[in-house]
Amino acid sequence: MNTTRPCGCKGMRSCLKCEQDFQIEKVSLRENLQKFESLAFCVECDRFYPGWEPEKVRQQHPWHQEQVGVDLPGVVVKENFLTMKEGQQLLDSLDHLLPWTLSQSGRRKQNFGPKTNFKRRKLSNGQFKGFPDFTAFIQRRFKEIKILDNFQTIEQCSLEYDPSKGASIDPHIDDCWIWGERVVTVNCLGNAVLTLTLYEETKDLHNLNNLQKYNLAMVANYQQFLREPLFSKKKIQIFENKVLRIPMPNLSLIVLYGPARYQFEHSVLREDVSERRVCIAYREFTTMYLEDGEFSDKGKEILENSLKIYRTCENKI
Repeated sequence: MNTTRPCGCKGMRSCLKCEQDFQIEKVSLRENLQKFESLAFCVECDRFYPGWEPEKVRQQHPWHQEQVGVDLPGVVVKENFLTMKEGQQLLDSLDHLLPWTLSQSGRRKQNFGPKTNFKRRKLSNGQFKGFPDFTAFIQRRFKEIKILDNFQTIEQCSLEYDPSKGASIDPHIDDCWIWGERVVTVNCLGNAVLTLTLYEETKDLHNLNNLQKYNLAMVANYQQFLREPLFSKKKIQIFENKVLRIPMPNLSLIVLYGPARYQFEHSVLREDVSERRVCIAYREFTTMYLEDGEFSDKGKEILENSLKIYRTCENKI
């Protein structure tokens, strides 16, 4: 149904409300995925083991040393990145100091960053003037995480998932034309699961061909953590007809990079959102928009503004 709807959904995206109001039949992604072998990520081992529910797989951790887990470079799950007090303060500020706007698939959002047109690949600063003051400590804390010590946020997006609306996000790869190597999510409220499926390279839906325009090794400070920037076609075959499940605990930090970021689509199934979930997604520029990059002139103003913060108490809603 290629129409914009009052609930915020458009195109092929849908939530429970518009599915009911417009008699939209939505195929269950979960049912389709459960036909395949599932592997869940154990945060204790940093490896995947057979199972659908990450929590149950973690409970089996004492016996994992007797198993050969599956390794996928580029997955970081750091529990308790936020304290309970910090999570509650963030949530209160997001709800009371900033307006939520409708988004697709039963979600709401708050977006801070440049103006982008993905179809035409056009970028401008737009109204971007920096980030809210009460979130600044999160970006400062990134420097304590080795994989993020040189991460410069140029987009910050708060996302709310409401289970009563069937909130979810369909399988996708974050667009490679503009967003860089590390995809970061901070969970402020609620537990969920990130589902990964091998990307079928039949057509370039996510501008993956832009990877040919820059060298991943240019991001020198994190290459030491990535044994293989991308898997070979032969090695990636072990993930065919498999579903990977990564826990996203409340107050945790999730990072995808390397093979996990570029060679798998990630999604959040509506069945994995059982309570209100609020997270903040962080994105960096590709190297093409950084200093000495092909389009560094277009990224300069945005990078300068990304270092600014502004007081939100004056904009209280």
